Amino acid sequence: MTARHLSLVVALAVSAGAAGAARAAPKSQGKAAAAATTQPVSSAQAPAVFKLKAGAEGRLCLDCHVGAFEDVLKRPFVHTPVRSRQCTGCHNPHSSEHGKLLANQGNGACFRCHAGVVPKAPKSTHKPIAEKGCVACHDPHAAANKNNLVKPAADLCAGCHKPVAEAAAKAKFKHRPIEQGGCTACHDPHGSDKGPSLLRADVPGLCLQCHKIDKPIIAQKHLNYPVGKARCTSCHDPHGSDSRGMLYNRVHPPVAKGMCAQCHEPAGSANALRTRAQGANLCRGCHAQKMNAIATKGQVHRPVVDGNCLACHGPHASPAKGLLKASMTSVCGACHEDSIKRQQLSPTKHQPVNEGQCTACHDPHGADVPLLFVKSDVVELCGTCHDWLKHSSHPMGEKFKDPRNKNLTVQCLSCHRSHGTEYKHMMPYATTNDLCTKCHENLKR
Repeated sequence: MTARHLSLVVALAVSAGAAGAARAAPKSQGKAAAAATTQPVSSAQAPAVFKLKAGAEGRLCLDCHVGAFEDVLKRPFVHTPVRSRQCTGCHNPHSSEHGKLLANQGNGACFRCHAGVVPKAPKSTHKPIAEKGCVACHDPHAAANKNNLVKPAADLCAGCHKPVAEAAAKAKFKHRPIEQGGCTACHDPHGSDKGPSLLRADVPGLCLQCHKIDKPIIAQKHLNYPVGKARCTSCHDPHGSDSRGMLYNRVHPPVAKGMCAQCHEPAGSANALRTRAQGANLCRGCHAQKMNAIATKGQVHRPVVDGNCLACHGPHASPAKGLLKASMTSVCGACHEDSIKRQQLSPTKHQPVNEGQCTACHDPHGADVPLLFVKSDVVELCGTCHDWLKHSSHPMGEKFKDPRNKNLTVQCLSCHRSHGTEYKHMMPYATTNDLCTKCHENLKR
């Protein structure tokens, strides 16, 4: 037997032995091997689990990933596992069930070290973490910004909260914590188990950490009402405003005139913050004419029927027109969540809904037509914005009955859904043919 044949026989014997050993391996070893492909390991464990050469962890990875990664490592803020060359802290060097050879799916790799970042029972969680993961804000390797943020903190927050950031920047009277500490002075960017809106503490506790309301000048400003028990944000804009005292730019006239006792019990009473009447009965004192006009409508919005004006309006001040509690999308979406979500998912956006102008089509108090439309004729309502009605269109109006339901006439909503659908042009069907042949059956092929 030649030396070449001998080598071949030895190689085959070793190979066969290894294969046999693998077939004969106990199930426990199989589980251990599977675990090695999915579970992250520490730098100390890595050499044993992955049989790395001594001192090879991290440095061995850079032999192949040296190109673009060289620039990454030069950034001012380098993630600790990267700096210590513990690539196996997040990645499995052999294989993985997850993208980028990560040892865990999504945030799992991050939470292995940063488990306490998001509270176990949060009252509010930052949307990027819930939907896009930690990498929406952080670079897992290195960044030019502290905490490995992908952008400077202020720019990062403004990227999603543009209206708030712009208003804060333009405000005549600015909130000092924003200027000195940024958004994180009051908000936890990950999640909060203490209050809504990621607040580090609920209101008024958070405000009272800086504002001593027992000071005479502050007590005098509040007409000696015990505001330490009230929500400061019902009057003050915590992001700054153009009004002295950072009151919201739109203030309820009784508040602006210092006439708190018009709605509340006297400041010196035992129940000073209690209102003199409940619900709509209190509002009727000033808005009787408006409320009487609403009562004559054939269709009345449910909160109005319930006498719950505060379901939509703030009683003191607001950043929004009409003293709405928040943006129209937020206020309307509190009850009509499905409609708002449908628009967000729709490939074609209906401009009024997308811009939060629900009242462009609906009267929020009451109307004489279904769905609280501001015009009785749907075609005329849509024509307010869609001037193509003046040129040419599908026959619509009272003269044209819908073949699918003789009780209906053909109008815009016969073919479109005003809050969007999963299809383009807000159509209820995937293709134009599918839509048209529902009525024009003779054209089916």
